[in-house]
Amino acid sequence: MNKFPTYNKKLKDWVTKMAKLCQPDEIVWIDGTDAQRFALEKEAVAIGELIQLNSEKLPGCFLYRTAIDDVARTEQLTFICTKKKHDAGPTNNWMPPQAAYRKAKAIFKGAMAGRTMYVIPFSMGPVGSEFSKIGVELTDSLYVVLNMLIMTRVGNPVLRYLEKKDDFTKCLHSKADLDINKRLILHFPEDNTIWSVGSCYGGNVLLGKKCLSLRIASFIARREHWLAEHILIMGIEDPNGHIEYIAAAFPSACGKTNLAMLIPPEGLKRKGYRIWTLGDDIAWMRVDSDGALWAINPESGFFGVAPGTNSHTNLNMVETIKKNAIYTNVLLKPDKTVWWEGADGEVPANGIDWQGRPWKPGMKDRNGKPILGAQPNSRFAAPIVNCPSASFRLEQHHGVPISAIVFGGRRAHLVPLVYETFNWQHGVFAGATMASERTAASVGELGVVRRDPMAMLPFCGYNMAYYFKHWLDMGKRMPKAPKIFHVNWFRTDEKGKFLWPGFKENLRVLEWILDRCNNKVGAFKTPIGYVPYPGDIDMTGLVLPAGALEKLLEVKPDGWIEELKGIKKFFTQFKKDLPFELWEEYENLQKRLKSNG
Repeated sequence: MNKFPTYNKKLKDWVTKMAKLCQPDEIVWIDGTDAQRFALEKEAVAIGELIQLNSEKLPGCFLYRTAIDDVARTEQLTFICTKKKHDAGPTNNWMPPQAAYRKAKAIFKGAMAGRTMYVIPFSMGPVGSEFSKIGVELTDSLYVVLNMLIMTRVGNPVLRYLEKKDDFTKCLHSKADLDINKRLILHFPEDNTIWSVGSCYGGNVLLGKKCLSLRIASFIARREHWLAEHILIMGIEDPNGHIEYIAAAFPSACGKTNLAMLIPPEGLKRKGYRIWTLGDDIAWMRVDSDGALWAINPESGFFGVAPGTNSHTNLNMVETIKKNAIYTNVLLKPDKTVWWEGADGEVPANGIDWQGRPWKPGMKDRNGKPILGAQPNSRFAAPIVNCPSASFRLEQHHGVPISAIVFGGRRAHLVPLVYETFNWQHGVFAGATMASERTAASVGELGVVRRDPMAMLPFCGYNMAYYFKHWLDMGKRMPKAPKIFHVNWFRTDEKGKFLWPGFKENLRVLEWILDRCNNKVGAFKTPIGYVPYPGDIDMTGLVLPAGALEKLLEVKPDGWIEELKGIKKFFTQFKKDLPFELWEEYENLQKRLKSNG
């Protein structure tokens, strides 16, 4: 009798080899059934890995706590392992493959002794779609298994597909002893392999997410002429039932999720808009036979940041996470519900904080800083199908057509609320020069502005100069390329107060973007791109202070001339690899600013 639930020799041989290295007590194949998931949840609760939450108020929901030093993506321990250092580029950490395998094997050796190895066959994208890619993750963490069941399409349908095609990404994970000094997140693009050890934080261990869907997929996408991007996908339906789709890239904690499932503001409800959510984080995009760009979300769940999520900022997400969700590093309330800073309702009088300690509001540490109930990068994972605005095209193998690509960042003074780039090449330049404040989703000092091209700096699986060239080449492959825009919801006044209310009001800006795509409104030409005439943004029902909209749309040449210094410094690190087209756009911008000044 075949002890494996598959006849795929490549898969069986690899699982056998990894089991010999990690030495688990047993191997369990994840079949994707509800019965198996319920059994694994019950086991995770029994061994203390998960805490079951209030079954009436939060049915099917659980709480998980990570180690104190394992709360975010550890970029300094994340490596691209290519034969040539040059192929990883100056923005990635690089390690030679042989050295990486050797170093990691020493940690993986026997790491699963006394534990179970779970085999998770998963599909990023609908099983069988030409967009989709198959992975198999081996892990000793029930937390990883249960999150992967939310975030990806898992189980027997994937194995059946692998009977016909044995091309899959080999993903190996072990929490080992959770020692940060023995933590590695390794990507081998040339081997289609990912190894992660010593962590149990989602971004480091849910290997279908950033690791496969961005770092490995971006490498494959360049070879196969498509795009794997850190981009949300949303549909905007007008009163006639016509839906147009927008893809938007923002660094973490800059409002991607809130935008992807916004609810139209009162002032625009008379127009009958409806938002359809396809994804809040990742898009895979291909040029179709019609010459346009089509996209899918390869994921099937959300892995969102909890703090700040409430009914005002994102009512749809609040509804989404009320059932079958896994919460990570949030506060546990006495009634077995959860809370985080910025959540709905009253601040609880007490609870158990994300580190498992008794907590009350107002507590301070030895340095006088407030002790938070939830970790600033605390998370929830929930199925997309829970979302009230979930698109009916989530499982559409063909994807959706993209009308506009929007880049954005968090800039207090420089970048206007919105501008349209002059053409595809200029749009790539706008994406390549994006900058934003550092967020809690990455380890490091908060608030520091860093350049984050296309929001892909931590996620590009190869030399970013080649990545820019790939974007430029993709434009040449598209007779009907989407228009490219840049937005900034975070401009402030002299007192540091936001000039734009953001959240659901952002639909007003998206409406202008689609009007530009459909040639319905004009625009004012500035050195950086086309900026709206204030009267072309529908402000019905929204009252801003006098002159605020004009300030939001203002382009200050002096500030942009200063910005050129940072752009030049960023571009220079790529040396002769940087596409000449980007230097051309740099020089053109410089000329326009000087002539304008």
